[in-house]
Amino acid sequence: MELLTPDIGLVFWTTLSFLILLFLLKKFAWKPIVEAVDDRNKSIDEALSEAKKAREEMAQLTAKNEEVLKQAKEERNNILREANKVKEQIIADAKSKAQEDAAKMMEDVREEVAIQKQAVMSEMKDAAAALAVEIAQKVITKDLNEGGKHQEYINELAESATLK
Repeated sequence: MELLTPDIGLVFWTTLSFLILLFLLKKFAWKPIVEAVDDRNKSIDEALSEAKKAREEMAQLTAKNEEVLKQAKEERNNILREANKVKEQIIADAKSKAQEDAAKMMEDVREEVAIQKQAVMSEMKDAAAALAVEIAQKVITKDLNEGGKHQEYINELAESATLK
């Protein structure tokens, strides 16, 4: 029961111990504790502001990355368009060149055919002339006094003559 009805001495010594403890805490511990709490609050505020700055920087970097990506896509599309134009130009040039080459080859073939035709005609004329000379020579050497045999002989030579 003594605790429920405290004695004056106990209250005095408890109060005095409390006041001494309070004085010691205020003198030696309160300032460092408050400073530690303030330092902790400052460091938390600094960390929050740094996190906010980092978030803003990340947002800026993300925007820059998106812009760079957009520019890269545009460049890629431009390069692809340019490559398609070059491809189409090369194909058109190749077709044109092929058509020119084909036309030149056809013209060369026509010229060759004309030259061969003239050569054949020249050979035929030479052969016909040689045949005519041969027939004429045989006719002249044959005895012309035989009358009707003369015409028969010419027809016979014309039929049996071969081109050389």
